[in-house]
Amino acid sequence: MFSRAKTKLVPVPSKSMIPERDIDKSPILECINLGITLGGLKAVEDFNLTIGRTEIAGLIGPNGAGKTTVFNLLMKVYQPTTGTILLNGRDTHGMDTVQVNKAGIARTFQNIRLFRNLSVVDNVKIAMNNEMRYNMWSAILRLPNYKHEELAAHRKALKLLSIFDMQDMADVRAGSLPYGAQRRLEIVRALATNPSLLLLDEPAAGMNPSETVELMESIRKIHDMFQIAIVLIEHDMNLVMNVCEGICVLNFGHIIAKGTPEDIQSNPAVIEAYLGKQKGAQ
Repeated sequence: MFSRAKTKLVPVPSKSMIPERDIDKSPILECINLGITLGGLKAVEDFNLTIGRTEIAGLIGPNGAGKTTVFNLLMKVYQPTTGTILLNGRDTHGMDTVQVNKAGIARTFQNIRLFRNLSVVDNVKIAMNNEMRYNMWSAILRLPNYKHEELAAHRKALKLLSIFDMQDMADVRAGSLPYGAQRRLEIVRALATNPSLLLLDEPAAGMNPSETVELMESIRKIHDMFQIAIVLIEHDMNLVMNVCEGICVLNFGHIIAKGTPEDIQSNPAVIEAYLGKQKGAQ
């Protein structure tokens, strides 16, 4: 069972820190001197980060720091201007978004992107497309292999929905769900692609305090059930400090701090980035 309070970070050759339990396994993600120039401006520069195979990590920073840009680089929405991304030891250079997803990264978005007019369960089943082994004619003619695959996908979708106690909403139109439930559905849909690394972009945005607490427990539950790495961008510091093992802080596209939640909370550079210099400070 994962316990953030008992997690110890240890150094790896890349000068990063990963959970001690992952030290005998190759990292799931390595970003080496990663950077991108957008419109003549260096949006991200010299970004170096290693994520352990079962780590829960946070990527935080002020608005405009470059956090979502990093996610877009990892997912190949943007192609890096400089640097290397290794996913499970494999260079993702030349991959597109679909190929990166098949290789093991899934993500959610700041702005919810569901198929609003489809049912909850169909939103999840769409993400399983890569697993389906029937062809178009099998679907048109409703052949046995089509029925078998669809039944298996439906059962898997319901099981995933049960993580958030949403199985009873399976037939509800996704667009009619409350905001918090739509957020949870997007996470379930990402899990349906069988990722090794799950990227959550502000998962608590718009949630009330009780929903945020439920989300915190769900992130831990997902980690324990699937034993995958999770990286989240989040402005809710209570969530970040209570669920993340390692935290990376960005400001103006540069890493200004990396460490445990305790390290980050007391780091002067982080405090300055969020609060600004105090009057009279030298």
